[in-house]
Amino acid sequence: MDILKTTWEYQNRLEEGARRWVKSNKYARILKMARKPTTEEYTKTNYVCGAGIAIIGGLGFLIYWIWEYLPGHLQDAITNFHFPF
Repeated sequence: MDILKTTWEYQNRLEEGARRWVKSNKYARILKMARKPTTEEYTKTNYVCGAGIAIIGGLGFLIYWIWEYLPGHLQDAITNFHFPF
């Protein structure tokens, strides 16, 4: 048996197993109803995901900055503070 025939048989067994799994799965109806998104839907999804990534990244950077630099500034402010009386 040559490599091509063996590969095709393996591919067919794999696809048949996937088909049986999808048909026996309770989510089969949802997978059958699924469709490819339109260009507009895809673009909006990308914008929303990009905005979410940017917001989470900015928040993470802000937390890092506060954690890294604020303690030193607070320590300087406390040690150099003089009461007015």
